[in-house]
Amino acid sequence: MKLKLPTFARRLLKATSFWQDNRLILRELRYFPGIVTLALIFPLLAAIFEGFGIGFLLAFLQTLTNANAEPIRSGVEWIDIWVLGVNGSKLDQLFRVSALILLSTWIRAVFNYLTAVYMGLARIRLVDRLYRQIFEQLQSLSLSFFGQTQVGSLVNTLTSEVGQLQNFIGSFSFLFTKGLVLVIYAAIAITISWQLTLASMVLFSLMAVGLSTFNRQARELSFPVSKARGEFTAIASEFINGIRTVQAFATQEFERQRFFRISDEIADTNIRAIMQISIVRPLAEAIASTILIGMIVVGMSVFVSNGALQVGSLLTFIFLLFRLVPAIQEINGSLAAMGSMQGSVHAIEELLRRDNKPYLQNGHRQFTNLQRAIEFVSVDFGYGGESPVLQNITLTIPKGQTVALVGASGAGKSTLADLIPRFYDPTEGDIRIDGLSLHEFDITSVRQRIAMVSQETFIFNTSVRNNIAYGIDVEDAEVMAAAKLANAVEFIEDLPEGLDTVLGDRGVRLSGGQRQRIAIARALLRNPEILILDEATSALDSVSERLIQASIEQLSVGRTVIAIAHRLSTIMRADKVVVLEQGQIIEQGTYQELLAQRGKLWNYHQMQQGSSSESSSSDNNQETHSSVNVPK
Repeated sequence: MKLKLPTFARRLLKATSFWQDNRLILRELRYFPGIVTLALIFPLLAAIFEGFGIGFLLAFLQTLTNANAEPIRSGVEWIDIWVLGVNGSKLDQLFRVSALILLSTWIRAVFNYLTAVYMGLARIRLVDRLYRQIFEQLQSLSLSFFGQTQVGSLVNTLTSEVGQLQNFIGSFSFLFTKGLVLVIYAAIAITISWQLTLASMVLFSLMAVGLSTFNRQARELSFPVSKARGEFTAIASEFINGIRTVQAFATQEFERQRFFRISDEIADTNIRAIMQISIVRPLAEAIASTILIGMIVVGMSVFVSNGALQVGSLLTFIFLLFRLVPAIQEINGSLAAMGSMQGSVHAIEELLRRDNKPYLQNGHRQFTNLQRAIEFVSVDFGYGGESPVLQNITLTIPKGQTVALVGASGAGKSTLADLIPRFYDPTEGDIRIDGLSLHEFDITSVRQRIAMVSQETFIFNTSVRNNIAYGIDVEDAEVMAAAKLANAVEFIEDLPEGLDTVLGDRGVRLSGGQRQRIAIARALLRNPEILILDEATSALDSVSERLIQASIEQLSVGRTVIAIAHRLSTIMRADKVVVLEQGQIIEQGTYQELLAQRGKLWNYHQMQQGSSSESSSSDNNQETHSSVNVPK
């Protein structure tokens, strides 16, 4: 048998639930108490002067409707004589009360303005703080989080959901302001007629309880709306970023159906939410108007006719109800709107949670330079509890040497290299720098001494200069010196605005070889201690490969290099070659030593020698028609 809680207990649970649902906002508002305090004080003062205005209006109406009525008194003698003019003529009292009504109205207007300003400031400060917190959260997370989360969903939370939160704060501000006014109205109404006030409060409370069902349903509908927006942003981002692939594979129809499906889902969920929210205001208006007419009929037929109320008092009470009706409608609308935004609040809270996400635990020792070696000691690694990608890796990379990693796709080469800058941490074993665990070092100081060049070079949508000098402040001469060593000067000078040329999203204005040379110039400018080359030439034509290889040789001089090789011709002069297979080291030694063993590297060597001899004639033909600058 299901037990039913008493009404008071249910109301208490609902109030507790409201504060629980919005604890994110309440927690963040405490960081700017001055603004929040003023944002609460000014609406209170505005409500108080609203009450003064109603009190003066009562005096005004009584003076108009009953010439013999006693003048309204405050109980303070000097106020009654000098402000209200109780000893003066009725006309003088009327003028004084009219002036007081206008004065209270203008003072209330000033406080309402200040309320809007400080509520707006609170909203801006809150949103700005959330933007910063989300950014810091994303910066502190391990790369494994981004591998498991849709980028579009993160972008949606950072933009759309935080934008929705601004609307939430606006609704909450309105709710608080109108709530204070309702309290003042209720206090004045009780002084006029507690019977009519009690009847009105019961009827309006019943209306509010009835409408709360719609507000609750609107809140529940907000979660699928928020989820659908996140999926839409993810699909739209993938489509835009992958437009070249879409066109290359002629999958426009597939993408159209995928896009339209999620678009329809957003439309359907929004329609359901709008239908639920939209019913609140007109229903509240119809019910409130019915209550209002009933109060007029009862007031005139019962209270005025038997002398319990003066006509002026009833008119003031009716005026209060006229002001109450739209206020209650707007409050119910705001409650429904706030409920519909709970999905956005939940999405932001979920992103900012720290108990369910992987973080990098930073060390405190500063890394200045490599003195002896990088060591892998019995290292195992797997992504998110999956089967191990690396198993029992024991490897020494001496300072100043070039170590090449060779193996089939999926052998674990890139994963091994990613462990050095701590993109991921080993699940077992340890990585040491000069005998000290990598965990002991401040990872920023380590990464500042590392440069990576991979086949997937990220180019920012900014100028050539800013891409090469990314994150550091240097003179143009230094930028051009790095570009010269990277064989990039010629094509940079051919660009419309040289170093000032904006390269477009992901470097769309550059060829693959040109992007690689920008990446090498970027690495050279940082003067790294450790260099990681992740198949930097694997996706290039032969001419670009030669240019990049020459640039890499410049970049590698005097540095500790970890090179992941696709073409064996690029690593023949490496100090050590490490062959991986299924996450394990099966061979290591110099290139010539491993060839002499006729093991796995020898097999790779034979395969590439055979394929290169078959394609050499076609490569030569291509080279005769190629220029140093790869077409964009």
